[in-house]
Amino acid sequence: MASTQRVAMSEGVTWTVLGEDFRVAEPVEQYLEYLRSRDCSPNTVKSYARALALWWTFLERRAQAWDAVGITELGTFVGQLRRGEVAEEVVVLHGRTRMADATVANRARAVMGFYHYHAARGVEVAGRLYETVRARPGGYLPFLEHVARRTGRRSSVVKIRVRTKPVPVLLPAQMAVIRDAEASWDAAGAVWSGELRYRLLWTLLEETGLRLGEALGLRHCDWKTGTGTTAQVEVVPREDHPHGLRAKSGHRRVFIGSALDRLYGDWVWALCEAGADVELDDWDNAYIFCNLRRGPRFAPLRPESVYKHLGVRKKDVPGLPPHMTPHWYRHTHATALLLSGVPMHVVSRRLGHADIQTTINTYAHVTEDAELRACADWQKITRTWGSRHEG
Repeated sequence: MASTQRVAMSEGVTWTVLGEDFRVAEPVEQYLEYLRSRDCSPNTVKSYARALALWWTFLERRAQAWDAVGITELGTFVGQLRRGEVAEEVVVLHGRTRMADATVANRARAVMGFYHYHAARGVEVAGRLYETVRARPGGYLPFLEHVARRTGRRSSVVKIRVRTKPVPVLLPAQMAVIRDAEASWDAAGAVWSGELRYRLLWTLLEETGLRLGEALGLRHCDWKTGTGTTAQVEVVPREDHPHGLRAKSGHRRVFIGSALDRLYGDWVWALCEAGADVELDDWDNAYIFCNLRRGPRFAPLRPESVYKHLGVRKKDVPGLPPHMTPHWYRHTHATALLLSGVPMHVVSRRLGHADIQTTINTYAHVTEDAELRACADWQKITRTWGSRHEG
């Protein structure tokens, strides 16, 4: 079967796909190189490579040329994905756990992206897997539809419906209890006791909606302390993080409150007391979240260490959801902003989404539920009829 292969390059780590003969699947590699040229993250390339390795396995086992497929082959592939049979030597007859619709959709999207790329390169069969859709008069027109009104939009012939699930969120009390479990302020001694580093991390994720990788990639020069102005954190795209972390959505500024800014100041003071100001040659480019006891002192903290620490906290602190991850803070941040009436486009910019449609697809249920709840007070609504009629 085809497989994904990790490749170490001077620019970092990437992934490619090998066929049954252990040679690089050239058409797939061309598409993956296109993704790299668009500055897609290594994790995105890895995810697409895994999906395309399954597709290549499907083709090789059927002795099917990649540029001689049609809708029938794609439909069969999607069916095998759902049943988990693409890479199986023997197809079992008894029932098995179905693959999640979202996972099937993501893998099918990678395959269709592969053919969309080759259609642009002039591969005839790839072009037949897409259709030109023109807007019908009187119908709903999506955003910027006028741009494609004359030539139409290219749409994949393979469409997989995915039931949207509400994103998980944390309650204010849950976020407060984990903060207090990490570190508490001793008023008598005027010092913090506990894990101030993690209290700062959870507070930062809660207040900014940053991804964990973005937070762990912050350097001291990225934190602009408020000096008569509103404090802010800059998310800066870089390619040199020792653990491969990077800003997924490019450069952006996220404004923060004074309490979080003071907490960062306390953490800087704690680092200096630990000797960071003496040991670090370049303070500005040192990472904010760093090792103190394990590993090289003041080296950047690993995401695995954060997940391990959170696992311990979920056992020690009552009331925390057992499946909670750091990404729940991002969902909670977006949900809280939308419920408070912040416009969708502002939330999208704060989260760093490249396309507002991503924000809409993920959090549309928040505003919809709020609008539907507003209809619950039927008596209040009907009372306005009379006042409008009298006016």
